[in-house]
Amino acid sequence: MKNGEPARQVCSALCCIVWLLLAAGCATPVGVERVDAGTAQRQLTTNALTADELSPSARNVLRRWVLSDRYDDDPAGAIAALHTIVTDGRGDEDEVITLAEMAYLYAGKTRQRPYFLGAAIYSFAFLFPEQGLQPPSPYDPRLRLAADLYSLGIIHAFASADDTTVEFKNGNYQLPFGWVQVAVNPSGFESHNRRVVALTPVEEVAVRGLANRYRHPGIGAPLAAATEPVVAERGMQVAPRMKLPMTAVLRLDRPRRQLAQRQLHATLDLYNTHDVDTTPIAGKPVPLEADETAVLAYALASPEIWERELKAFFSGVFSEATSTQLASIDAYRSGRIPVVFVHGTASSAGRWADMVNDLLDDPRIRDRYQFWFFTYDTGNPVLYSAALLREALRDAVHKLDPTGTDPALSEMVVIGHSQGGLLAKALVVDTGDRVWDAIAYKPFDEVSLSPERRELFRQAIFIKPLPYVRRVVFIATPHRGSYLTEYPVTELLGRFLTLPVRILQIGADLARTPGDFKVNPGNLGSGSLFGMTPNNPVLQTMAATPIAPGVHAASIIAVAGNGPVEGSNDGVVEYSSSHLDGVDSEYIVRSSHSVQSNPYAIEEVRRILLLHAAEVCARIACGKPVPPPPPAGMQALTLR
Repeated sequence: MKNGEPARQVCSALCCIVWLLLAAGCATPVGVERVDAGTAQRQLTTNALTADELSPSARNVLRRWVLSDRYDDDPAGAIAALHTIVTDGRGDEDEVITLAEMAYLYAGKTRQRPYFLGAAIYSFAFLFPEQGLQPPSPYDPRLRLAADLYSLGIIHAFASADDTTVEFKNGNYQLPFGWVQVAVNPSGFESHNRRVVALTPVEEVAVRGLANRYRHPGIGAPLAAATEPVVAERGMQVAPRMKLPMTAVLRLDRPRRQLAQRQLHATLDLYNTHDVDTTPIAGKPVPLEADETAVLAYALASPEIWERELKAFFSGVFSEATSTQLASIDAYRSGRIPVVFVHGTASSAGRWADMVNDLLDDPRIRDRYQFWFFTYDTGNPVLYSAALLREALRDAVHKLDPTGTDPALSEMVVIGHSQGGLLAKALVVDTGDRVWDAIAYKPFDEVSLSPERRELFRQAIFIKPLPYVRRVVFIATPHRGSYLTEYPVTELLGRFLTLPVRILQIGADLARTPGDFKVNPGNLGSGSLFGMTPNNPVLQTMAATPIAPGVHAASIIAVAGNGPVEGSNDGVVEYSSSHLDGVDSEYIVRSSHSVQSNPYAIEEVRRILLLHAAEVCARIACGKPVPPPPPAGMQALTLR
């Protein structure tokens, strides 16, 4: 060792000590660091679902039981060890919800279904411990985590082989710590002549095309149910492609005690959330998890719905191949008032999606109304389509209530957009001889037609109000026609229309004596396009015909831009054409023609339906009182 080496070593050691002392003065072993609110919340709320890692509270539990390192190296072993701690009485709700997180994370990485099912059962045991055990605080943020782990655990534990649907069957299912015998209640799988044929999870989907998504928190796995009739039927029925919102609930009696057993017992129930919104657990009503927006989106994801819009415009016999032109979103419920939606030209029932989605989320409406949809070939003559609508509604009432014991069916509300509004008005007027006199010089009985064609023509021309309809709402309706039908392209489009043979035959018969008519009978071949031209005498006559006494009517009129209402239009219909004297209210919405998705229009429809429900419930018994409707939007409302 060279001279001076010991002195240098001592000096170096002293320098290190001084550096450590200085460093200790700058940073303490324990301390805090200020971060922004978002970062702080992410650190506090991280869990198995939000970040694919255990929550801080779960990590606390593992450290408390000296299982942190084991979980990192052997997750299944750590789960088994913590399960033993719970079942021998040393653990409480903290350990149970930690087991749910651990099992779900491990199942997600290994795709082992026993762990998904274990996550669901652990979550249920945390949420609903038997009497004598401490339930979680209502302020515990892990309540929501447990509900989601429970739902997702059910979905993945009972998933089909391709993971697109779930399949609930009686059987003994493996768990990480034993087996569970699941008894499936069959009653939820068949009701109102409908049988569930497929169940699709909606928990892990993104919804597009709808402005709002409504999800109601609760217990259970929300599903979209495809159904079919138990007995084939025609006429009014659930729309064939409609999906029903259902929720699956897996329940165990005394779940914490059952965790200590090798063989567990559970029941699985399926609920239609159009019927019920709670389920009893441990003697108390618990809300059901529901995502009816996602279910509606699933139903409307079918390409056929949108492809038929143009097909049904150009082909006047397109609807003849369907089992019904009048369909509902769910089975008939006695005591609920029908709301009948009638779409416009080259459109479909799918165009009501935003309005239906928003209205169904309102329990004041959902509990008192049932939604029906009329689908028709929009290229056909307007009064012919209106006659089909009248016939469909009459048949529906007779089919659903043959003895006339449901007064709600006689309180219908019909909402029509564009051409659909013309069909709606043809339900609530008494035309007498007005329409015939507008087109013919001689009495109807003197026109040469076969008995069958004469009767069809009579039903379309001589209109009586339908007694079941008490209120109509016209949305962007061309009562006096659309200026677009006067463009040359309209005549060209008319050449591509294919109308029903019986309509063409009537036109051909009438054309044999053209001098008997004030209009060219051959124009019947132009279908609804001719029917909505401003100079059409039939259209003008219908516009001038008053609404029948006792029927309420309201107009929602779209006006594009910010200019004066008079002289403006929505791109298809002028204000002067949509305006109708004698209605209860007229509501102006700054919008294009497709105003039925506008939130202002939807809120006006909500107001009208609440008003109607209040008036109906004043006449017939309909359960609990209806809250008063909100006031009309005075900035856009003009009373006439």
